[in-house]
Amino acid sequence: MTRTPSRLLGGTAAVRAPAPGRRAAERRTPRPGLVLAVLATSVFLSALDAFVVNVALTPIGHGVGETSLSRLSWILNGYAIVYAALLVPAGRLSDRYGRKAGFLLGLGVFTLASLGAALSGDLWVLVAFRFLQAAGAAVLTPASLGLVLTTAPPAKVTRSVQIWAASGSLAAAAGPVVGGLLVQLAWQWIFLLNLPIGAVAFVLAVRLLPGGRPDTDARLPDLVGGALLVVAIGALALGLVEGPEWGWATAPTAGAFAVAAAALAACLLRSARHPVPVVDLNLLRDRVFASANVAALLFYAAFGLQLLALTLWLQQVWHWSAIETGLGVAPGPAMVFAASALGRRIGRRVPVGTVAALGSALVGLGTVWTALHAGGRLDYAVDILPGWLVAGVGVGLALPTMISSATAGLPRERAATGSAVVTMAGQVGTVLGVSGLVVVLAAAGPRDPAHAYSLAWWISAGVVTLSALAALGISPRTARRS
Repeated sequence: MTRTPSRLLGGTAAVRAPAPGRRAAERRTPRPGLVLAVLATSVFLSALDAFVVNVALTPIGHGVGETSLSRLSWILNGYAIVYAALLVPAGRLSDRYGRKAGFLLGLGVFTLASLGAALSGDLWVLVAFRFLQAAGAAVLTPASLGLVLTTAPPAKVTRSVQIWAASGSLAAAAGPVVGGLLVQLAWQWIFLLNLPIGAVAFVLAVRLLPGGRPDTDARLPDLVGGALLVVAIGALALGLVEGPEWGWATAPTAGAFAVAAAALAACLLRSARHPVPVVDLNLLRDRVFASANVAALLFYAAFGLQLLALTLWLQQVWHWSAIETGLGVAPGPAMVFAASALGRRIGRRVPVGTVAALGSALVGLGTVWTALHAGGRLDYAVDILPGWLVAGVGVGLALPTMISSATAGLPRERAATGSAVVTMAGQVGTVLGVSGLVVVLAAAGPRDPAHAYSLAWWISAGVVTLSALAALGISPRTARRS
């Protein structure tokens, strides 16, 4: 089966390849290798921020005078919510107004917001700048993919997209260690690191990237629908993380859930009627695509819960430093890149749904190992590492397979948008996973942390098992032409 660049991407951008004439003209850009390095580095930065913050969450809390996990969780959730809701509209806007302009705008907003985050002395000011970081990342990500497609030499398009997509995996592997090292100086450095790299990338992008607008149908997207999606996910997360403190039967909690339901219903209603919806509901009629979205949402929920639980366990129960935690977390993500290559080879011989389900099952197995063995003793090599390595292999098998196979049955002109929707589902899953951990830990209280974290890991294992069952639907019933 021929794999298009949008499938190799793994669902991170809503872009279309330009017309052949325009593509040939834009590929005369000098120094395509340097252009690719700039684009991949920028996406690496935006992905890195999602991983360094996990390790730095406790030090950040100390720095801003906040110890409540429910409030600190908004540093993670705020980024994921805004990124999820704006990804598809941002890709459409870049198509409409120019990918170079979109990339520069996104990179500029992300870099300046990083400075604001570093200077924040208050939690909610920091969360606001995290919103801006996510908005910048949501703009630069699809624009950068479009620029990769239009600036790479024709014979190297697939390879260039693979390098671009691999930058995210590299960020996952490097993020915990980088975050742990920087926090030794001060938590602000996890954001300040973005400034020199972002500034250099911006200057090089101004000089090297081609201008002009792609020859595509880039109608104005449904921005109101995107805003409603932000409200829906945000209100749901608010009700979940604050429910234990407010009380599940109180008016604020019920109001948050009511706002979430109303906003989601309004978003779906607009998506059914708008010519360029934030979520194209017609895509969900494809069984493979629908299954991939369900599987990705559940998978990200389970993994988001598991990753944050492990980080907090090492820091708050075993009292590891940030750098020790970063080194302890790193082996799992480090397995992802090699395992994803293995998954592509296996996928040539067995149904892709089976590969994704196997990966999810391995993540569940690794999580169960951690749930059974993590305790008061400090034996990382026995209690944590084996399960975490198995989970890392599972992530490498499952996640790329889920996302890259999601668009297999869609018309070519809808493949990129469909990939972005799958990514959006994954980000929503992350919000649910982080929020779910907050609920579990709040309900258990501080008296028995071992039981609370064990329960959280068992829940994660159960959710990822459901993801494995949903992943079986990714395999098409008949061979599909790509």
